[in-house]
Amino acid sequence: MSTTLCAQEQPQLNLPRTRLTAGMHQIDAQVARTADQRSIGLMFRQEMPMHEGMLFVFEQATQQCFWMKNTLLPLTAAFISEDGTIVNLADMRPQTTDSHCSLKPVRFVLEMNQGWFAKRGLKPGSKLAGTFFQRAQ
Repeated sequence: MSTTLCAQEQPQLNLPRTRLTAGMHQIDAQVARTADQRSIGLMFRQEMPMHEGMLFVFEQATQQCFWMKNTLLPLTAAFISEDGTIVNLADMRPQTTDSHCSLKPVRFVLEMNQGWFAKRGLKPGSKLAGTFFQRAQ
């Protein structure tokens, strides 16, 4: 048995970060922009502080579907439109291949510890703010 883990079996902890807000709540989000970064996502993470998450940024708005293979933490995915509005939320169980999809095309998905959105009263229609989201004219 090898004493070293291959790169795909280690969590990615050094992605760029961005600060998002949901009303008075702040989120320190790692940003996954490339296909490789998005495909690894939060896999293999043993823990994640409550105020942290991962923002998945896609080149164009399409229906986004996520699953939890090799993801050890229970997460909630927020599917987010261009202006920062939450389209829908999906609670996802660890280490499953169940597909969780956006109800309409989105460019952003924010994964947080499961229950984070509910504990703060955030639901579809709630707005997030940050440099990635366009302001409605």
